[in-house]
Amino acid sequence: MGADGKGGVGQTGPGVPDGPPTGLTYRASGVDLDAADETVARMRTLTAATARPGVMGGIGGFGGLFDLAEAGYKRPVLVSGTDSVGTKLKIAFMTGRHDTVGQDCVAMCVNDILTHGAEPLFFLDYIGIARYDPEVVVDLVRGVADGCRVAGCTLIGGETAQLPGLYQPGEYDLAGFAVGAVEKDAVLDGSAVRAGDEIIGLASSGLHSNGFSLARRALLEGPDGPVTDLSFCPPELGGDRSLADELLEPTRIYVQPVLAALRVGLTVHGMAHITGGGLNNNSFRILGDGLRACLDAGAWPVPPIYRLLAGPGGVGAAEMLRTFNCGLGYLVYVPAAEAGRAVELFAKHGVQAYRAGRVERSEGGERGFCLSGDAASLFR
Repeated sequence: MGADGKGGVGQTGPGVPDGPPTGLTYRASGVDLDAADETVARMRTLTAATARPGVMGGIGGFGGLFDLAEAGYKRPVLVSGTDSVGTKLKIAFMTGRHDTVGQDCVAMCVNDILTHGAEPLFFLDYIGIARYDPEVVVDLVRGVADGCRVAGCTLIGGETAQLPGLYQPGEYDLAGFAVGAVEKDAVLDGSAVRAGDEIIGLASSGLHSNGFSLARRALLEGPDGPVTDLSFCPPELGGDRSLADELLEPTRIYVQPVLAALRVGLTVHGMAHITGGGLNNNSFRILGDGLRACLDAGAWPVPPIYRLLAGPGGVGAAEMLRTFNCGLGYLVYVPAAEAGRAVELFAKHGVQAYRAGRVERSEGGERGFCLSGDAASLFR
């Protein structure tokens, strides 16, 4: 796991002068190598706690090594996905709370590759930061490690780059990628989805990590600047939960409940992770031509944050559906005969599931989305 402006850390040995540096220094230019060394040392415990079968070695080298045979695969297909946390990071900057957004980064990647039936094996992160703050970086990596433990994958490496002048003081970016595996004859790509299949919606933990540019505009900004303190507890959230608590709620990771359902033989024709584009665009991404995903308004409870966005925030129902997950962070498409069993299996493994709709034939031969019932009623 590299940790400096770019490259390795802490070079010593023959030919390297002893004593304090003279003249213009890297530290004076904004890059603190000593802080980088300290942080990497503190990261080792966090990454070690995510170890799993297949990992070879630890962090510190130029690459992370993983043995697929040790992980138990015979004809593995590798599945990879990459993402970042996005402008949800602005909430972390505003609050000084940096220990949860790492889980968001992991979740956005592992939930994506899960849609193909893949088990996440390892994850690498990238942190670009204006100036090294060991406490902030360790908090970020702690969140990443927490997410990896929930997903059952290892944090196998990463990179932290000090980039003064590119980021504003106190700000950073956090991105990563996950690699998973699935046996070749078990790959899911949506081609098996048929009209009549039921759509099982798995409950989200809130906004997850999408739509925050709109959410921040609706909840925190006005023509004359910020209008709401993040410590404010809106009545729509019950009066005892602050905006900061709600907006920083980590993205739910669906890996263990979904893999558990697949391992006991639940017939799954396809899956979708509800990210950018909301329920509208993501629900039909995996469908073939001539099919549409039709969800039933009222089939699942919509979390209070969405009533806040649609009411005081002023976001219309159509925009809500094409921006946010609206309470369903992940969709599983199953034969109608398996729908009841699916709901029971997911509940058994810790995630609330709903019979949210069905796959129907569409007019005109195009893929699409529809909502049965009054869209506005979702957010009242």
